[in-house]
Order: sequence, then structure tokens, then C-alpha cells
Amino acid sequence: MLISFEGLDFSGKTTQIKLLVEKLQRHKFSVVLVREPGGTAISEKIREILLDKKYSEMTEIAELLLFSAARTQLVSEVILPAVQSGKIVICDRFVDSTTAYQGYGRGINLDAVNQINKLATHSTMPDITFFIDIPLTVITQRLMDSNSSTDRMEAAGKTFFEKTRNGYINIAKNEPNRFIIIDGNRDIDIIHEEVWNIVRSRLNIP
Repeated sequence: MLISFEGLDFSGKTTQIKLLVEKLQRHKFSVVLVREPGGTAISEKIREILLDKKYSEMTEIAELLLFSAARTQLVSEVILPAVQSGKIVICDRFVDSTTAYQGYGRGINLDAVNQINKLATHSTMPDITFFIDIPLTVITQRLMDSNSSTDRMEAAGKTFFEKTRNGYINIAKNEPNRFIIIDGNRDIDIIHEEVWNIVRSRLNIP
């Protein structure tokens, strides 16, 4: 099984991933956790380029192709072998990030994005995708509270993130059985319980 988590930065998705991995491991499932961009030596090098603010002149198409290059290496090297061996793979971001960020956020033609996504993933799609959705005002406040420096993607601006969030919502409308919107503006444990109940149902865990 392949499970992905999506969300804008500071949405809390990484916390929910950690909780789900721990719960699955307690139920004796073999779990492989990966992140995007990254997860392999090549993909991590690409990640460094993508997030480095000194590359602010990077074009939208270059960004799209770099994300896709990192992804196809991850799929071939880690994800497909793990899924084929019966493990549960959990991705901190996957193909929907490209659709939302580069397609809707950057405004790249969606048909082109979808074709590149299909090629990069070898037509591999998650069985379940959780989109941890919180208001942009909350994300902005969390970013300010974190006192951390922004990377190249985080510095893209409010309008970009509004378009990206709307992109995620459109994906959910088009694929409601796979792509599940989770209200992330709640207590961490309540969010985890909702995520776990969905996963438990799909895996037929008593």
C-alpha cells in the first residue's frame, strides 16, 4: 500500500505522518517512510537545489522537471520495490504536490503536468492521500512563530499558496475516493484518530 500526505508547509502533516508510522508499526506492519523531494542520494541532491533561495531565478518549468526527476528516482529506487515486497510506504508529499504547486500554483498547463507526473511515477498513484488543510492565516502565524528562515518554496508569497491550496481542493473534488481532506485546524490527537480510522478500514484492521 502507498499512502501520501499533502499540505502546505506548517500544516502539521509531518506530525501526523509520525503518529501514523508509529501506530502501524505497533500493529506489526513493515513501514517505509520517504519524503519529497528526497529519499535517495540523487533525490536529496536535487532537493538542495530546489529549496536553496540563491536559485531564485529558477524557471517554473525547471522547477517542475527537477521535482519530477527527484520523484522518478525515488519511485524506481525505493517506492516500487517496497510496495512490491508487501510493505506500506508513506510519502511526505508525492505526485499531488506537483499538480498543486507547479500546476495550480505556478500556472503550468495541467495536461503537461499530468503527463510528466505519469512518466515520473511509472503511473504509480497512492492508494490513499491525506491533505491536511488549515487556513492560510494559521500557516502564516505558525511560520512567524517558528522564527525559522524560509526556503525558496516557502518564500513564494500569499497568492501562490492560495492558488496551491485551491489546487489541492480541486484534486479532492476530482478524486474523492483517494484524496481525502482532513481539517488540520484541530487537536493533533483528534486529527490522528480520523486518519487512523480511515487507514484501519482500508487495511481491515479490527
